[in-house]
Amino acid sequence: MLAERTRAPLEPSAAIERFLASSGLPAPYLVLDPAVVADRYAQLTRALPDAAIHYAVKACPHPEVLACLAALGSAFDVASPAEVRLALDAGAHPDRLCYGNPVRGPADVAAAHAAGVRRFVTDSAEDVRLLAAHAPGARVLVRLLVSDDGSATPFAAKFGAARDEAVALLAAVGDAGLVAEGVAFHCGSQQVRPDAFAAAAREALDVAAAAGLNRPVLDVGGGFPVAYRDPVPEIEAFAAAIRDAAPDVPLLLEPGRLLVAEAGVIRSTVLRVSRRPGVDARRWVYLDVGRYSGLAETEGEAIAYRLRVPGRTGPCEAVVLAGPTCDGDDVLYRRTPCPLPLSLAAGDAVDLLAAGAYTASYASVGFNGIPPLPVHIAR
Repeated sequence: MLAERTRAPLEPSAAIERFLASSGLPAPYLVLDPAVVADRYAQLTRALPDAAIHYAVKACPHPEVLACLAALGSAFDVASPAEVRLALDAGAHPDRLCYGNPVRGPADVAAAHAAGVRRFVTDSAEDVRLLAAHAPGARVLVRLLVSDDGSATPFAAKFGAARDEAVALLAAVGDAGLVAEGVAFHCGSQQVRPDAFAAAAREALDVAAAAGLNRPVLDVGGGFPVAYRDPVPEIEAFAAAIRDAAPDVPLLLEPGRLLVAEAGVIRSTVLRVSRRPGVDARRWVYLDVGRYSGLAETEGEAIAYRLRVPGRTGPCEAVVLAGPTCDGDDVLYRRTPCPLPLSLAAGDAVDLLAAGAYTASYASVGFNGIPPLPVHIAR
């Protein structure tokens, strides 16, 4: 058997590097290169040419990213009426949208249906009744609860129906006058195990068969990993695992991170470097960007961004990395190794690489008076 090919961490694109070198803009900010998004989309379509790719808008909803993907033929996974509007404004046809968030109110469903959305994901009897009342005739995928072991940010059973309930829900969908189209699942975000997708696909097809669906649509979700610091399996490994388990059914994918993470870099500035005797032998480095201004995925140190310090060289030493707010949870990395130059000082730039996914879209509207993370486009 051939060894599984892996993808190593990549450097920012030339366009991003030019922007960082010449912009002169005040930090912090996120800079995005849509050309990288287009490249990752092309890689995914080559790996799974017959799959319907629905970009997860929540990962990075910048209009230029959405317009780039719409122009390439991508469909979209949306989680709210606001995301529906963003996708439509970017040029997507409403029939190319899937409302994947099963937690919503009547007004949200009605607004999406009025905008032309006809495909929804559900995982509860309560939501099926909601869809029947406010999205009559809609095509519905039932989300199955599957294992997310091996993911950096698991869902902890917030979404998905257990097997027998999923079978019952598929029947309830038809009884409610809706179209039971297939089964959805999600193996957790930053999932590094291709076999997790294969096992989930087999479970999903078993549920569909038990419900009497002969050729169901299989929505394998997203969660495909990015090489932040360590290599991860190539997307081809995930594609092969999915197709081995589900060779003859229509596939729907909801990638987010895979398409946009490597398209972005966050430029931040050091606010303070402190020695804290009696607290920690390491230096504490405080940045002007933190948990509430775009780095929410550092919670639990789930996502470890690579760091670089432009213009600083010489010996390095591990630090504790923290954000700028007065919240005690705004510490980014205590356990994750963060060796930074001994010469690091307040005012120095620090770049966080592969930061295009789940950053600006996570930023608060003004906690501690800190504004949302600005976003710029590299040309």
